[in-house]
Amino acid sequence: MLSIKPMSGYDIKKLIETSISNFWTESYGQIYPILKTLVTEKLVTRTTEKQSGKPDRHVYALTDAGRDVLRDWLALAPTPQVDRNELLLKLFFGEEIPVAVSLAHVAEFRLRHEQLLERYQAIEENIKTEHGENPNAPFWLVTVRYGRRTSEALVDWCDNAAETLGSIISEPVAKSRRVMRKRAPR
Repeated sequence: MLSIKPMSGYDIKKLIETSISNFWTESYGQIYPILKTLVTEKLVTRTTEKQSGKPDRHVYALTDAGRDVLRDWLALAPTPQVDRNELLLKLFFGEEIPVAVSLAHVAEFRLRHEQLLERYQAIEENIKTEHGENPNAPFWLVTVRYGRRTSEALVDWCDNAAETLGSIISEPVAKSRRVMRKRAPR
């Protein structure tokens, strides 16, 4: 965030909320200790701005060394991560609950991604109209379009999942199958 411009910890948090929060978040409890460490390592500087009637404002800026470290980190390949998805975990064990509950989970997830699609569209329009000349704009657009395309795919997946779950035989028959399997000798 400091590569964009010098900011306070509060400014960093607010910028995160309006830019990268769809794929990365940080709390104040993470931001301020990191800033302190970066100052100690001389990767950022801290200046204090006096404010009338308010606490002093501490503004942080990248040093040349900090920008070098950032660029080195950006050049490294991302570390693969396994996503933790509670919805998929619940669907995997879905036979233990009524199908209607699983369908409700899918419907709620679909609604969330429809709302995200609207949000991504607004963010993309804002980038184009308010930041079109900013050299960062193409990079920002790439990230918001990732979110948009992911949500489009997930809405489609939800439709398919709902169709699959809706085709499961009636609840009483499925429930009796579960009861019989639990009573069967192992």
